[in-house]
Order: sequence, then C-alpha cells, then structure tokens
Amino acid sequence: MQFLLALIVVGPLIGAVAALLPAPPGLRGKSPDQAVLRHGVTVTGAILLATIVLALGFDHDQPSKMQATTDISWIAALDVRIHLGVDGISLPLLVLTALLTFLCALYSYFTMPPGPSPKGFVALLLVLESGTLATFAVLDLLLFFLAFEMVLIPMYFLIARWGGSEGVTGGRQAAAFKFILYTLLGSVVMLLGLLLIGLNAGTFDMVALATDNGRGLSTSVQLIAVLAIGLGLAVKTPMWPLHSWLPDAHTAAPTVGSVLLAGVLLKMGTYGFVRIVLPIAPDGMRTFAPYLAAFAVVGIIYGSLACLALAKQGAGGDLKRLIAYSSVGHMGFVLLGIATMTPTGVNGALFANIAHGLITGLLFFLVGAVKERYGSADLDTLAGATGAALYGRAPRLGGLLAFAAVASLGLPGLAGFWGEMLAMFGAFDPAEGLSRPAFLTFMVIAGFGTLLTAAYLLIVVRRVCMGAQPHEAPREAPREAQQDEARAGAPEPARFADVRTYEFAAWTPLVVLTVLAGLWPAVLLGLTDPAVQKLLAGGKS
Repeated sequence: MQFLLALIVVGPLIGAVAALLPAPPGLRGKSPDQAVLRHGVTVTGAILLATIVLALGFDHDQPSKMQATTDISWIAALDVRIHLGVDGISLPLLVLTALLTFLCALYSYFTMPPGPSPKGFVALLLVLESGTLATFAVLDLLLFFLAFEMVLIPMYFLIARWGGSEGVTGGRQAAAFKFILYTLLGSVVMLLGLLLIGLNAGTFDMVALATDNGRGLSTSVQLIAVLAIGLGLAVKTPMWPLHSWLPDAHTAAPTVGSVLLAGVLLKMGTYGFVRIVLPIAPDGMRTFAPYLAAFAVVGIIYGSLACLALAKQGAGGDLKRLIAYSSVGHMGFVLLGIATMTPTGVNGALFANIAHGLITGLLFFLVGAVKERYGSADLDTLAGATGAALYGRAPRLGGLLAFAAVASLGLPGLAGFWGEMLAMFGAFDPAEGLSRPAFLTFMVIAGFGTLLTAAYLLIVVRRVCMGAQPHEAPREAPREAQQDEARAGAPEPARFADVRTYEFAAWTPLVVLTVLAGLWPAVLLGLTDPAVQKLLAGGKS
C-alpha cells in the first residue's frame, strides 16, 4: 500500500517525461501524435487502476486512520519530511482526480484540441495529475505548498496554448495570465501562513499539528495564520470576491482543461480548509468562520444572478462562462459547510466537493461537445435562428445535458442534493461559539440560492434543448405541402452527430456515479464522517 500510494503520486511525472521522448518504432501506430496520445491514455489508465486497487485495499473499518503512509526525512534542519498518507477525507478526492484525468485523456485521444504538438499537451496533463494527486496525499505543510503550486504551470499552458478565446477579453493568453497571477499572489500569502504555523509549532507535520489541535499556537498566531492561509485557499476555491479569474479561465480553456479545473483544481482550496485550517488553528477559524460563511452565501447568490443574466435572451451569454459562474455558487455551499465547523457541515462540504466534480465535469464535457458541433457556445446563437433543439437533433446529447442540469440544481436522488442539504443543516446548528442567528440567516440565504440555481439551469435546458428545428415545417401542415416545399429547394434542418462511442465511454462513468452517489450517499459519508469527527476532535477518534 505504501508503494502503491507513492506510485500514484510519482507515476504521472514519469509518464510526463516519457511522453516527451521519441516513441519506439513499434509503438508509433499511424503517427507519432497518435502514439503520444495513446501513451497519455495508458498512463492515466494505469494510475486510475492503481487508485482503485488502493481504494479496495483501504481499511474501510478505520477510515479515520492514516493508511498507506510513507514518512522519510527530507530537510532535517527544518523537520520537513516526505510524508504521504490517505484517510477517508482524501481517498475520494484521489479517486475523483484519477478518474477525471483518465476520462480527459481518453476524450483527447479522439478529440485533440487544436494547438501545438500533442507531446506537450500530454506531458502537461500528466504533470497536472501528479501535482493534484500529491496535494491530496502529502502530510507535510511545505510539501503541500509545493504540490499546490505544481499544478499552476501546466494549467497556464493548457489555457494559453490549447485554449480558445471566444468570449474572453484579451484572448486566451490574457485569461491564462489572469489565472496564474491571482493564484500565485494567493499562494505567496498562503506560504507565509504555513511558515508561521510550522516555525511556531516546531514541526510542519500535518498529522502532529492536527493532533495538537492548536494548543501549541497562540491565539494571535492562529488568527494571522488563518487569514493568510485562508486567502490563498479562497483564491483557488474560488470564493467571492476573489473569483474573477475563473470565468475567463474556463471560457478560454479547452474542454479537458475546463473539466479538470472545475472537477479537481477547485477542490484543492476547500481540501486545504478541511485538512489544515480547521484542525490546526481552530481558535482562529472560529473567529473568521462567520465572515467565511457570509462571503460563501454572497457567492451563492452572486453566482446564480450572474448565470441568470447570462441565460437571458439577448445577453449574448457563453454557455461555458455560465457553467463557470455556477461553480462560484456551488463552491459557496462547500465553504458554508466548512464555516459551520460541525461534522454535519464539513461532511456536507466534502460530499458537495465530489458531487460538483462529477456533475460539473460532465457539464463541461457536454458543453464542449455542443460547441464542437455548432461552432459556438453562445446561448443566443444556440437558441436563436440556428435553433439548437437538441432533443430533436441529437436526443441523447440533449438528454444528457438535461440530466446534468437537473443534477447540478440539486434534484433529490442525484449527487448534487446531499452536499448542499447537509451544508445547510450544519448552518442550522453551527459549532459552539458561533452565532446561531447569523448562521440561520446564512442558511435562509443559501436556500434562496437553490431556487435561483434551479431557475437558470431550467432556462438553459429550455433554450438549448427545446424548440423547433430551423426551417422545420409546421406539424399541422399537410404532407403534400411539406413535399412541395422540399421540391422547391427549401433547406433541410442541419443534422449533427449524436453521442459518439468515445463520448459515451468518457461520460458514462460520471453519469453512473452521479446516480449512485445520490441514491447511496452512505458509501461516501461512511468514509468521510469518522475522519471528520477525528479531525474536529483534535486527532481523537
């Protein structure tokens, strides 16, 4: 198990180096480009398989215990160690990361985004996977920071070199620069907070610090550390008003870049709140929790109103941009759950993390497919004269888009429901020392946000999936009139390919897991709850 976890973290890096080397003659297939894309599918598939084996070998009777641990001294003078481990909090995120990266590699094998050589694309994708997996597996503050930063460069180049610029002011390079500028500035502040904790506590070991539960840190140190670390994590989450890099980055990114950005990278910020801020500096967190909750619910309302504005007829809203703004609202529920500092709220936040990764990942896949077929993701173009009418033109694609939309709005029985509900339950009865009237107010505002979410997603489904096809003859017209119109040379409605075989393979796991998580939430909550209880109790089971 120790070797397996180390392989999961380091394997993609080895694969990235191999991707840049010339392919052996016997493995080139039709072309070197095809060989390197196949290499990406193979490596990410092997990492996914290793992650599934790790999950099967995980002791589910003790999910609060760190398992598959590796602990090797690295910088003895600072007591920095190569410390890896996995528990019920990090295991689902590892599996989600490995799954989404494999599906992205599979999708790219058949639909490679336009740009430079596939070698660089595959190598960057694998470096991104390694950094994300390391973020969820390391148990040392400085290693966490290094892994946290490791994902920035590959995502920057994926946006800047393989992205598109439709609907983005300044183009894809500007969107990529904005992404890295925001996240780097946040990371610098976060590093100061991590160093403050490590130097004052005498260790950077996250397990030891969580067990100490802030007893070795003064209140002033905790306050400064929570403010500094929280700002860095809030940028990556992203929390309103530090979110403005996200819509441009999503709109400009290639489809697989948007899937990984929404499905995995945003989770790094909220994971940091749960793994570092909550257990290591509880007194500081208790002071800032009401402010975090307030920003969270403002983000929920703001994200929903922005989506409603984009969905309105004549607004010229981009469908990818709309889904990006929806992430601001959904991650607001995650932050609200964390801010309650209760097992119920934190479990809801972790559940919503996974649900958002599955559902929004599926939404970006589907929007990418729609854009590929229509040549645009502009809502007015899709719903206007060209008439999307996906139910009639591509019924399976339209049905999947409607399914993802209702899952995203939190329909009971699907994954999106449980996390948001538990986050609001946590706000109904927050942790001791927090103002219950304030959190009840936050709960009501968040509940109103769910109504707005349903409104804009249903508008999107109505505009994109429904309606008459262009030049479609009225249903009441007699058959003879339709035949005369056809003989006169009336243009036939354009036909588009429905869900292709490789798209079906890439999207089906997300659909199945969305349904299973909605119908059987105990599987995920059974993993996270004991670990959360232990974390909030200062390392005591």
